[in-house]
This record gives sequence, structure tokens and C-alpha cells, in this order.
Amino acid sequence: MPELPVTFRPTRTRVVLLGVGGALAAVLTVVSFLLDTFTAGDRASFILAALLGLGVLALLSRPKVVVTEGGVTVVNLTTVRRLEWAQIIRVNLRPGDPWVHLDLSDGTSLPAMGIQTGIGKQQAISQARALNALVEERGTGRSAT
Repeated sequence: MPELPVTFRPTRTRVVLLGVGGALAAVLTVVSFLLDTFTAGDRASFILAALLGLGVLALLSRPKVVVTEGGVTVVNLTTVRRLEWAQIIRVNLRPGDPWVHLDLSDGTSLPAMGIQTGIGKQQAISQARALNALVEERGTGRSAT
């Protein structure tokens, strides 16, 4: 059982995305200044494209699941949702699923993209089991990983 608070996130995926984004931004910025035929507008366009690319990759690296004594906060690409323990009925990570899904007491399912199988499948399984154990201990529902 992990000690709370704990944050689950796809660490390797995050490192790769932010590393590629930083390298992309650096290369495009340097290239924009090395090409003598570029005007100020061309340079600005290259730098803007570099920052846009970095921003998209940073957005893709955002997902995480933060678990505290009071509940679970799920941060996906563009949304943040705070859940009380009693709201989580089941934790699902089935074979072939890209990330964990939380079945909620209101009958809906919430993707928790912070625990994803992409690069680190074993890490995702371990994190899903830890979240499963916490839900069983603190929640009112049953869990199936």
C-alpha cells in the first residue's frame, strides 16, 4: 500500500515528450537564426511553430492521478476532476486498454490517463494495483484490475 499522498503519472512517456519538445524548440529556433535568407517574419514563424510544438507535447505530458487522504484527483489532457473515495466504484485496466478507467457511483466511467500502458506497461500495472488497493481500503466499491 503506497503512502499518501502519492502521484501516479507515466514518467517515461513524460520524459520522452518533454525531451522531444525541448529539442524541437531548440532546433527550430537555432535554424531560424542560421538561415540568412529568413526575414524577421520567417524567424518569428519558426519560433512560433517551435513553441506551439512544445506546447502540444507539454499538454500530452500533463496527465496524472493524485491520491490523497480526501480522495483522488484525475488530471487528463484538458480536464481536472476531483473525486471523493465513495464516488469510485471500480478501477479497471483491462488488456488492450490504453489507460485506467474509473467506474463511478453516478454510472459513468472516467478515464484516468495518468496511469497508461504506453511505454511503461509494468509501471502502469503496478500503479493500477496500488490504486485498486487504495479504493478497496478507503472506498465503498469493489475493484477489478
